[in-house]
Amino acid sequence: MSVYVYAITKASHPLRLDDVTGVGDPPAEIRVVPGDSLRAVISETPEDLSVSRHDLEAHHEVGQRLWADGPVLPLSFGFVAQDEDAVRAVMEEQGPQMAQRLDELTGRGEFNVKGVVQEDALVRAELEENEQARQLNERTREGGGSYEDRLALGQLLAEAVQRREQALAEEILAAVRPLALAEQATPPSGQYFVNSSFLVDEERYDEFARAGEELAERYGDRAELRLRGPLAPYSFV
Repeated sequence: MSVYVYAITKASHPLRLDDVTGVGDPPAEIRVVPGDSLRAVISETPEDLSVSRHDLEAHHEVGQRLWADGPVLPLSFGFVAQDEDAVRAVMEEQGPQMAQRLDELTGRGEFNVKGVVQEDALVRAELEENEQARQLNERTREGGGSYEDRLALGQLLAEAVQRREQALAEEILAAVRPLALAEQATPPSGQYFVNSSFLVDEERYDEFARAGEELAERYGDRAELRLRGPLAPYSFV
């Protein structure tokens, strides 16, 4: 029977998971697959595994609980192996690389910075600073102007918002990069104009969090910034 894999740890990890349950409904029981020097934390794979809030939270809780007690290689949601023997084979084959990465991640965690742009604010800024945009806006106000005027204004503002989003994202990321060891960026989407994860040393957690709060306050009129962390380093496994 296939097994759902949450994470890999060293054999010395305390694995305090007695009160934690896994994915599925009813929640699956957590168990451990031992290797020579590593351990895999698994459960049975539920027949109805889905990207539900319950299953996502269960997966996250296992990773966070393990990470609180020591270095861990947390796997992404939905990682399924054929059976326990397949898990052991991977740990045996990739054991040295996994052990090295666990050493590299010791005392480090992940912070995620996401931003939702306040598009109206960027449009207002462009209309205030761009004479062409201001003239086109006045010309087309209340249904006036030609079709070409409205088309030109729409294109001009769309390009301006994209340009301002890119500049804003770079300002935000440049402010926190010096506090991190590594970065994994996700391309901008319709939802987030900035979405990056940072690997941070434990002694800089508070500093990184303060920097995120200051950025949220500084750019609050243009964007809503969301900072999560410290978290198990999912993006750096």
